[in-house]
Amino acid sequence: MGKYNLSDSKLLSLYKNGSESAFEQLVNRHKSKIFTTIILVVKDRYIAEDLLQETFIKAIRTIKSGRYNEEGKFLPWILRIAHNLAIDHFRKAKRYPTIVMEDGSSVFNTLEFSEVSAEDRQVLKDTHAKLRQLIHELPDPQKEVLIMRHYMKMSFQEIADATDVSINTALGRMRYALINLRKKIKHTNIAYDQNFYPE
Repeated sequence: MGKYNLSDSKLLSLYKNGSESAFEQLVNRHKSKIFTTIILVVKDRYIAEDLLQETFIKAIRTIKSGRYNEEGKFLPWILRIAHNLAIDHFRKAKRYPTIVMEDGSSVFNTLEFSEVSAEDRQVLKDTHAKLRQLIHELPDPQKEVLIMRHYMKMSFQEIADATDVSINTALGRMRYALINLRKKIKHTNIAYDQNFYPE
C-alpha cells in the first residue's frame, strides 16, 4: 500500500520517525483546503501563500516538539492554525495598512513602518520605482537587512544567521535603515508635493 492511501495519522507517525516525504504527502493532500481557509480571511493571494508557508512551519515545530495531540484530527488542527494566523494578520493589516508593489508584493507590511505619516505612505504608494532607488542608496548592511526582511520575508534570526551577525546587530541595522529611508522619503515628499499635489 503506497503512502497516498495512508491515513493522516499514519503519515504523521511516519513523519515523526524521520520520513520527510510523509509530511510532504500531508501538505499535498490538504494545502488547497488550508489555502482556501486563509484566503477567505485575508483576500490576497500573495499574503495567503506566505501564511500557508507559515502554517506548515508552525505545524512542523509543534509536531517536532512533541506538542501535537495524537487524539486530534490533523486537518481540523492545522486549519485552526491557519485560521488563527490569518485572523492575526488581518487585525494587524487593519492597524498598519500594507503598501503593495505593482507586482503584488508588499513593501512595508507591519509594525516597523507604522510611524510613517499618511503623506509618506501616499508617496510610497505613488512612487514605487523611486522607493526602490532610495533603498539602493542605503549603506550595504542596511540595504541588505531591509531587503531580506521586507522582500524576502526572512525573520531577524534568519537574517542574523545569513549575515553572520547577532540579532541585536541585525535589528540595529534595520532601525538605521528605516530612519535613513524615512529621511529620504520626507525629502522626496516635499518635491512630490510641490510637483504633483499643488495647494
